[in-house]
Amino acid sequence: MQTQILKANEAKEYYFEEGCFILELSNSPADPDVSIARARVKAGVTTKLHRLKGVVERYVILSGIASVEIARQQPQQLSAGDVVIIPSLCPQRITNIGTEDLVFLAICTPRFTENVYENID
Repeated sequence: MQTQILKANEAKEYYFEEGCFILELSNSPADPDVSIARARVKAGVTTKLHRLKGVVERYVILSGIASVEIARQQPQQLSAGDVVIIPSLCPQRITNIGTEDLVFLAICTPRFTENVYENID
């Protein structure tokens, strides 16, 4: 591994089938142990119920208010600074219950690739 500085490029944000916008901040085969993406969910939107195979995901809420559903747990309200740890194969979805965009980091170990995503909605 070599030292790198990765600059966010807002023009590379894309809509992901899950129901949110994604900006990959760090996701490369050269760094297979982790990926970091910024996720953005519009007000009133709930992402699709899904799970990740072989990947642990962490949400770090940056702004907005959300309700998160993890496995069979009761929905929990989240706000800036909250962290959610989601084990592999654990059903999950998040709802933006605020009036502005919900923005959070999705940190995955090992790194996220589309083949680990499984829609279970």
